[in-house]
Amino acid sequence: MTTTAHHRTRSVPERATTAALLIATAFLYLWNLSASGWGNSFYAAAAQAGAQSWKAWLFGSLDAGNAITVDKPPAAMWVMGLSARIFGVNSWAILAPQALMGVASVFLLYLTVRRWFGHGAGLLAGAALAVTPVAVLMFRYDNPDALLVLLMTAAAYTTVRATETAGAKWLAWTGVLLGFGFLTKMMQAFLVLPAFALVYLVAAPTTLGRRIRHLLLAGLALVASAGWYVALVSLWPASSRPYIAGSTNNTLWELALGYNGLGRILGGSGNGGGGGGGGQNTGFGGATGIGRLFGESMGTEISWLLPAALIALVAVLAVTWAAPRTDRARAAMLLWGGWLLVTGVTFSYMSGTIHPYYTIALAPSIAALVGIGARVLWLYRERSWGRTVLAAMVLATAGWGFVLLGRTEWMPAIRWAALAAGIIAALALLAPVARLRRLAVAGIVAGLLSTGLGSAAYAAATVTVAHTGSIPSSGPSGTSGMGGGPGGGDLPRTNNDSRPGGNVPPSGGGAQTSGDGARMGRGGGGNSELTALLKAGTTKWSAAVSGATSAADLELASGTSVIALGGWNGSDPSPTLAEFQAHVAAGQIHYYISGGGMGGGRMGGGTTQSSEIATWVSANFTATTVGGTTIYDLTTTR
Repeated sequence: MTTTAHHRTRSVPERATTAALLIATAFLYLWNLSASGWGNSFYAAAAQAGAQSWKAWLFGSLDAGNAITVDKPPAAMWVMGLSARIFGVNSWAILAPQALMGVASVFLLYLTVRRWFGHGAGLLAGAALAVTPVAVLMFRYDNPDALLVLLMTAAAYTTVRATETAGAKWLAWTGVLLGFGFLTKMMQAFLVLPAFALVYLVAAPTTLGRRIRHLLLAGLALVASAGWYVALVSLWPASSRPYIAGSTNNTLWELALGYNGLGRILGGSGNGGGGGGGGQNTGFGGATGIGRLFGESMGTEISWLLPAALIALVAVLAVTWAAPRTDRARAAMLLWGGWLLVTGVTFSYMSGTIHPYYTIALAPSIAALVGIGARVLWLYRERSWGRTVLAAMVLATAGWGFVLLGRTEWMPAIRWAALAAGIIAALALLAPVARLRRLAVAGIVAGLLSTGLGSAAYAAATVTVAHTGSIPSSGPSGTSGMGGGPGGGDLPRTNNDSRPGGNVPPSGGGAQTSGDGARMGRGGGGNSELTALLKAGTTKWSAAVSGATSAADLELASGTSVIALGGWNGSDPSPTLAEFQAHVAAGQIHYYISGGGMGGGRMGGGTTQSSEIATWVSANFTATTVGGTTIYDLTTTR
């Protein structure tokens, strides 16, 4: 079936309901935003550094002294850094940009779905995205995922516009947007590429040759929009820029292909993002397999509407299988279904580091499939199979929501209410057409309640609690894992929560040797004596400490630059002992702080350089204790 594009001027009710959706979304994402403090202090510290130094802003440095970058490309840091430079370094200035990106993502999804399937479908898709728990979590957080989702959703919009008229310029914009997606979270941005290319290749109304040429042009636009920064970093003298964290050879290429590329997918040892993904630890996604997205770790983040989305995908593809090549309903299934399947299968089977919040990348596709599927199948309500599939979507959502809410002891009444509404809606949809007309309003209301109540309630609960750390999770508990500011150590210690091996503090180390980066961060951030000491310094770096989280917390508490020895995952070969000694000889580092901990990447493998630095400091400088923390003054030798 070929649907009609909706280019007409929107009516007053349409404008009002769209405005209501966006206002409600903005309230949900902005309300009590600062309750989470810095959120992930790792990225908050990078934003602070960017507000203090334009070079740190350009490279996404963790510190304004430009010792080392964060372990991602800097596009998200550019946004937060500019906000912090304009509005000051505070929680609101750092978190609000992500909230606004969330509102923009909801609006773009609405516009994209509405364009081919009308206001109702767009509104349903936008609302579904807005109340997806992981979306509520991450659009109120300072990780790069918010910008990534905005760019991918915008790229879906430009792809739809390009597919309508075989517009090469619109398709080139898709390449530009995904290129900046690469500069946000590298290879993850490319998971949607197969779907976007396929829908244009299949459905654009022009010859095959022109379709191929347009795709090649879009590919060039993608390479240019991502490549300019890769070239800049490659050509910039390594001696005058920060070390590229996460890489083994100080290059973005290795970071993209290793730590943030194949290392994430295949796992393995080394500095390649391996570890965590294949285990049972819920902070790392749980066991690999087709059921991972429905499991204990990821299920409550993203899977509320996933059964309905999959039903809609199969049903609409079946009904449009013999339609003309340019059929828009089928094209939409190729776009959003391809996005869901490629990304979902990748997340399900990747053996490297993966966290549940990554699943926000699936939220726009699931929401779009539900909105489009409901619209298309409603057109077939005169036929019993159309009503049956709609009833199956509603009942599957209500039943699965019942299971998800059953995994917690939170608000059991909502669980039963949503299930009851789902059964009522399914029965109404299964009624004969003559009765369906009379039951339509009641059925629609019950259907919306059953499909949205559980997810919306869980999303609302996400807003009511503070979320901090490097592994945030949605829901009412507010637990987060592995450091990242106040409350970052709220999760129980697991066998994955350990200080990098070999990064042993010098003898005489004080209380900060637990190996929990969050504890070290809190010890530094909450240690007023140490904070005052760092603030009083005038050196390029006020201190050096093992691990990025510890360094970030100290930077945010003192407003100074702190070197993170070993970077985020403790295994970055930076700085070397010779480089550290040169900094000390030049009077650029005031204190060495004992203990600390890793940022939270690969577990249990520190660097030889960090161990050598610890040994050298212990042998040449005198330990003192400040507020229970052991430090070494590097400006005075024994």
